[in-house]
Amino acid sequence: MAKFYQRSLLLVAMLFCVQSAIAQNVPTPKDHFGFNIGDDYQLANYTQTEAYFKKLAETSKRVKLVDIGKTEEGRSQYMLIITSPENQKNLARYQEISQKLAHAEGLTPEQAKALAAEGKAVVWIDGGLHANEVVGAHQLIQMAYNLSSKTDAETNKILDNVIVLMTHANPDGQELVSNWYMREKDPKKRSTNGLPRLYEKYAGHDNNRDFFMLNLKETQNIGRQLFVEWIPQIMYNHHQAGPAGTVVAGPPYR
Repeated sequence: MAKFYQRSLLLVAMLFCVQSAIAQNVPTPKDHFGFNIGDDYQLANYTQTEAYFKKLAETSKRVKLVDIGKTEEGRSQYMLIITSPENQKNLARYQEISQKLAHAEGLTPEQAKALAAEGKAVVWIDGGLHANEVVGAHQLIQMAYNLSSKTDAETNKILDNVIVLMTHANPDGQELVSNWYMREKDPKKRSTNGLPRLYEKYAGHDNNRDFFMLNLKETQNIGRQLFVEWIPQIMYNHHQAGPAGTVVAGPPYR
């Protein structure tokens, strides 16, 4: 009995060390940006965000970074595929299942049920579409870190059962708005008002209305993933609403 308890304690200690190593290897947003996401008077631009996404892909086996195309200003638009390391090994199969279930061509009910049982839920979450709604892009950063590093039972359950596709909807806009905001040395003078040009090169605030005609490169990149490549079962387009000064919380919600 004593040996059993000793082995159990050793196993628990080993698991704790593994989980701690996962969390320690993944840089926190503060490690990279120099501030916590949500800190007063602090915004990250897209150049910084892109570099952070690359760090997550380098340090976490849960993250794969995919360049889905260029923006209208020539930046790379990225999609993070976040799921368990085991699921990462079988992404092509899960993508195939998602496509087959979406088209449902030639599938019997029994075949569809079998594919659903074998596959994983594919969930799309984007942010930053309207660049002056700054929580959208920043919740992507925080959520990507949480899913890349946390080792609690709830996070592990999500990673085991879900393939999360996290995509920045307007990289050019984040670069413009954040640089404009952070140009003031006095934090209390910082504001997103008075932008010198549109935060999407051609459409500005109307970039969300491009999803019915796909004129913009960013919309084409996103549409290719949503309707051709992955066809996720859930598509969550993150916006920010409310009067100036409203505190907005980003997912995941408890």
